[in-house]
Amino acid sequence: MGGAALIVGAGDATGGAIARAFAREGLTACVNRRATNADKLEALAASIRAEGHAARAYPGDAREEDDVVAIVEAIERDIGPIEVAVFNIGANVNFPITEMTARVYRKVWEMACFGGFLMGREAARVMLPRGRGTIIFTGATASLRGGSGYAAFAGAKASLRMLAQSMARELGPKNIHVAHSIIDGPIDTDFIATRVPDIDAMRARDAVLSPDAIAAAYVMLHKQHRSAWTHELDLRPWTESF
Repeated sequence: MGGAALIVGAGDATGGAIARAFAREGLTACVNRRATNADKLEALAASIRAEGHAARAYPGDAREEDDVVAIVEAIERDIGPIEVAVFNIGANVNFPITEMTARVYRKVWEMACFGGFLMGREAARVMLPRGRGTIIFTGATASLRGGSGYAAFAGAKASLRMLAQSMARELGPKNIHVAHSIIDGPIDTDFIATRVPDIDAMRARDAVLSPDAIAAAYVMLHKQHRSAWTHELDLRPWTESF
């Protein structure tokens, strides 16, 4: 493909898998997470380069406007046009409503929604003059319904979904594909593995979401013909009830 894929929230599992998938398609994977995780971020980029693909690490805080603006400017200047931008920050926390502080609620919203606005806005600004590009937002079950103890997470993810819908209606007619992906179920990560006793059995039954399978779906979204664009895609294991 050529050009760059910006992955905001490129962690060790899903974000990393998404970055690798786009790198294998010929894009330079431009991976981002906070500067406090700069070593892990560079290790991810190095592992992609070791596979023979292009990758660069761009540490920075997705909640900070100046950081996001600078990252997009640097990629456009040093790598090439951003063809796809993926917002993949989770911010999944659980607090009883009476124990949740204003600081926690605000920070969850900043991570899971406001950061998506900043990335989406900056990606749109560089994609619009070229008349092409894909912007993907990672959602969750909480995008559709709130669970007990997840007031902050559900509020932020629902807001991110509305942001994606508004951007899709505004940018779709200008050939910018905006998609929102609802991840409904546990993802096969170290976090889940340490908390689910029968994780090996779940893997054997394909009862836990594979990061690589999620990544393949994101590449599919980017490659879709605009006569049949998907805006909202829900991904879940076959065992998940809905």
